[in-house]
This record gives sequence, structure tokens and C-alpha cells, in this order.
Amino acid sequence: MTNAPARPDLDVRRLSGSLGAEVRGVALAEVTEHDAAHLHQLLMEHMVLFFPDQHLSPDEHITFGRHFGELESHPNLSFDAERPEFFELRAEGGQGAVADEWHSDISFKQQPSRFAILQMRECPSVGGDTMWANAAKAYDELSAPLRDLCDGLTALHDAGPHLHPEQTYIHPVVRVHPETGRRSLFVNEHFTRRIVELSDAESRMLLDYLCRWIHEPRFTVRYQWASGTIAMWDNRCTQHYVLDDFTETRVIQRVTVMGDNPEAASSARWEPYGAKTARFWRDTPMRQQLKAQRGATS
Repeated sequence: MTNAPARPDLDVRRLSGSLGAEVRGVALAEVTEHDAAHLHQLLMEHMVLFFPDQHLSPDEHITFGRHFGELESHPNLSFDAERPEFFELRAEGGQGAVADEWHSDISFKQQPSRFAILQMRECPSVGGDTMWANAAKAYDELSAPLRDLCDGLTALHDAGPHLHPEQTYIHPVVRVHPETGRRSLFVNEHFTRRIVELSDAESRMLLDYLCRWIHEPRFTVRYQWASGTIAMWDNRCTQHYVLDDFTETRVIQRVTVMGDNPEAASSARWEPYGAKTARFWRDTPMRQQLKAQRGATS
């Protein structure tokens, strides 16, 4: 994205002290490259943007998404659609298609997604809000010794929640944003399984703490949807969670901008955990992925 001229006609309203802004005064179906560059700058500042009253068609939604990069299909959700980069999720009567665990999208891939652009097509009259958390601020507010420890660790992610536990990748626990330079925690309760350099018991203790910490209310924003609202978020420094508290129909449409390789805050400072104990079987997926990644770079 190039530097963009200011858009003084836009109404940008912050929604919390940590992240999130609602943007009015732009028709997303008609944005130019300069408009998109300005929206990109706003996204770097606020991490998640909301655009009410847009009501994009699928083709307009895809065109808008392509201003920000190449779009991708979901690796584990197939809808037999004519547009594989565009998908719709329906929850009928409050059942199905509800992402009610905190997560960063498809973090089990080598290149997790950069941005997601979601339209609320049909929303319940009450409930079904979505929350986002600022994983960079969560990192910043850790104590200095714990930040230092996390900087030198890596973690195994897998697609177990998609019933594909064989899809794994090891990423840094702390990643550096390629555009802002900020560090953020890159572990989540949905896809992260194990810290590589710690024993299974130590890993569970630290992961449980970090995941709870990221979800501290002061790091979050909660958004109440209306039909036709578009949300766009930076998947590299946020996590999100859908509140499964509704009984009516909820329909979303979404495109995803392809990702990049997470950059580590520092090189891993310790060898992978390797004690020979009765728990060795818990280390098998981790060791298999370490071998695969080392083979890919050798």
C-alpha cells in the first residue's frame, strides 16, 4: 500500500481504549486505490474497523477485498461455491457456524491470513456480538521477565478444531508486525497446542496463562452488529470471539486476504524439550513438525 492522502470527510469514531473504530462516509463498493490505502492506514492504527450500512453484493465484497491483496479460500471449509475465495456461514436458530473460542484465523498454516473482511448479512435482534482482543497491547503489558521469556519461545499450532490435527505448523510465541514493527503474542486457545521448548506440563501452564491474559477485558472491544455492516481486521495482531448467546438466524459472508510468514521477535534461545519420560508420546506431533520444518529449510 502507498501513502494515502487524508480523507477529512470520513467520520472515524474509536470504540475502546485498546482497539476498534467505526468508519462512516465511505462507500466500500466504490473505493479507489487511494481510498483503500487510507483505509489500510486506519487499520494499522485501530486493528479492526467497522463500516455500517454497506450491503455489498458478493462481487463487490470480493472486489473490495482485492484492494488489500490476494484472496484465498478456507483450507478446511468447502462450500462448493463458484467463488472459492468467498464463503457464507449460517447459524440457523442459534445452531452452527459460531466461532466461540478465542482465535487468530488459521494460525496452523505456514502463512496465516493477514486480513479478514466480513459482512453481516443477517443478524439476530439480540446477541451474536463479536469481540476482538489487542494481542500487541497484551504483550506490552506483560512483566519484563515474562516478555523476555516469551520472545525466545516457539509454539505448535494445529487444525484439530477443524478435525484435521495433522495440519500443523510451529510459529514464534511473539511475532513482529511487518508493517508497524510492534510485537504481539501469537498463541490462541483454539489452535495452539504446545510450547516447543517447555515440557508438556510447563507448556500447559504458560499457554493457559497467556491465553487468559490476552482476553483481559481492557484489551478488548465488543461490537453489536447490524445487517450490512462490514468488519475488517488485522489477523496478525488480534484475536476474536463470537458470543454464542442468540437463538435467531445469523448469516455472515467473508473474504480473507492471504498472509505472510510470522517474523519472530528473536531466535529461539533453547532447544526443543526432549526429556525421556512416560509423557514422550505427547511430544510426537511437535517432533514430527520440527523435522518437517527443518527439512524444508535445509
